[in-house]
Amino acid sequence: MVAAVALVPDWSAGAAVTNDPTVDAATKATFQRLADAVFTDRTQALVDGAGSAGTRHTSGFRGSVRLSGGQTHEQSTALGRLRARKSLLAKLGEKYSAGSTKVTLDATEVHGRRAKVAVTETTTLTYEKPAAKGPKTTGFQAHHELSFKAGSSGDWQLTGIKDTDDGYLAVNQVATPSVAKAKTTPADDSPPDAPRAATSWPAPASPKNLTGGAYDYKAMVAYAQKYWSHYNPDYPDYNGEADGGDCTNFVSQSLKAGGWKHVPGYTNDFHKWFGTADIQSDSFVGVNEFSWFALSSKRVTPLADVYQADLGDVIQMDFNRDGSKDHSMIVTYRDRYGVPYVTYHSTNTYNRSVASLVASYPNAYFYAYRT
Repeated sequence: MVAAVALVPDWSAGAAVTNDPTVDAATKATFQRLADAVFTDRTQALVDGAGSAGTRHTSGFRGSVRLSGGQTHEQSTALGRLRARKSLLAKLGEKYSAGSTKVTLDATEVHGRRAKVAVTETTTLTYEKPAAKGPKTTGFQAHHELSFKAGSSGDWQLTGIKDTDDGYLAVNQVATPSVAKAKTTPADDSPPDAPRAATSWPAPASPKNLTGGAYDYKAMVAYAQKYWSHYNPDYPDYNGEADGGDCTNFVSQSLKAGGWKHVPGYTNDFHKWFGTADIQSDSFVGVNEFSWFALSSKRVTPLADVYQADLGDVIQMDFNRDGSKDHSMIVTYRDRYGVPYVTYHSTNTYNRSVASLVASYPNAYFYAYRT
């Protein structure tokens, strides 16, 4: 097993908001404090013994800045859903004893009575009963765009929150994600279909040889731990609306670090797989294309249950069950109870349990691949 490490995210995506240097520091600080309160409340809703309606950080905001009526309702709904998620996780044996959220302001622009603010949220949750050698915490870094509107008396009201990452999957996120569609492929060379994995726990035993095979699974895990937030400059970063997210690029890099070899050829041929600083195959960076390559090349075998996944295995998700997979993750830990933990881009996240994913996305399809 891999020893737990304390990790602090520092990756920052480019803000869509254009910073306005004329906005005074006091106004920026006010925006930042309210944003911090919003996301702190959402984190605390997941913490055992915390997050009750009477202890909301946002309830103390009055006058110069506050939640609008609509956002007050949205926040209450979000907190209710997160508390329900906490109860479901507790039934699965997972609780958090503490949570910490910090919001930093990246850019602010004001146009008359309207303002937009780009912020970075850094959140860490502490597992209540971690294994002796298991991860003590899980955490992520997420980016948001907040909209404010000034009232007639000059007070600012928070009217909207938009998550701007491509990876969706923040632990305290409740919004329904948008879905990327699969790329087309030639009709005369149909890609293989991945069988869906069950999400029942405990799962039938499926032991993995972690030391005697062709690949170095500990090297895969070490790479993922090193670069989950500190992006490797030797590869492009595919975050951004036009690029579709960096999740599969990150998984491919981790597999390559553990011994997966390039298969050179045309970039759009899903039978090929390669990635360098200058060029990457579609299968190296695309969620569906990766699945097609991995299955057709026999480098992976499907697992019947997502809880069978072990170090270096890959898990994918299809959020709206449309047949197009949307997200890729790599397993970086498996606890003694048989629960895998995953690390991923683009909402950069480390050591998140599969139980948390299943509880957060009960309607998603899951796919698990033994590497």
